[in-house]
Amino acid sequence: MTRKQMHDASAYIRGLAQLRGRNAEWAERAVREAVSLSASEATAQRVVDMVATDLPDLLHKVNGKRITAAGAERVLKTDHATVVALEPDWRSRFLAVITEPSVALLLMMIGIYGLIFEFSTPGMVVPGVAGAICLLIGLFALQMLPVNYAGLALIALGIGCMVAELFLPSFGTLGVGGIVAFAFGAVMLIDTDVPGFGVPIGLIAALSAVSALFLFGMSTLLLRARKRPVVSGADTLVGSRGEVLDDLQDEGWALVHGEQWRIRSARPLARGTPVIVTARQGLLLDVVASEPQSAATRQPT
Repeated sequence: MTRKQMHDASAYIRGLAQLRGRNAEWAERAVREAVSLSASEATAQRVVDMVATDLPDLLHKVNGKRITAAGAERVLKTDHATVVALEPDWRSRFLAVITEPSVALLLMMIGIYGLIFEFSTPGMVVPGVAGAICLLIGLFALQMLPVNYAGLALIALGIGCMVAELFLPSFGTLGVGGIVAFAFGAVMLIDTDVPGFGVPIGLIAALSAVSALFLFGMSTLLLRARKRPVVSGADTLVGSRGEVLDDLQDEGWALVHGEQWRIRSARPLARGTPVIVTARQGLLLDVVASEPQSAATRQPT
């Protein structure tokens, strides 16, 4: 197959050279042997027609040249020709920016982190909207590039492992594995032999370091939140202090956290006795006296 492709390319370039009156032998050597020439040598060996310093010089030199186009011979009149510059529109410039591999990878990472923030703190809206837009633009840019799907899969696996690290007790294993998978995937992401066309190693290292810092910071915040005392819900009542509102033998009422609660005690309690909540059964609290009662309190008169 390689030999056939070489012969086909050689025949094609030889045909073009013969059609334009160029050096067909050198054109074939350029395909088969990858030879090259300087500008002056190319002119001397009839590889090119002429050498021009700029566009006005080119228009002056080709003026009066006879060419064959559409089966007819034509004479070029370019000395006083009007030059029209066709600038790329905003869409072309925008595509040129986002299809740079580094920008596409950054957009995808910003989008993923924005969605992570939105899902972890619902209601912020801005990170979710901005993240979704950046992620879609980044994916659109990637589909226009020569992407290695193994590298893209490694990036997705790495991000998934880093997100799972925040919710699963893996003690850092998922996080480290995710960062390694992301780094290898970013290196393999662009599948091309064009020099300089790919994601720079420095950017990959920076993104990996930022991901590691983000993961470490989120894990630290989660551990701190886990060690904090409960400040809401039914469990906050256990251990709370209150005061008995009336004398009780078995069940009665007490003021706990500024609210009246139905309480139950294994021992009789007098009105005003400080109590501690030991358990909760629905709307009924089990309490014990927070300090020993006096004899007068235990023996009602």
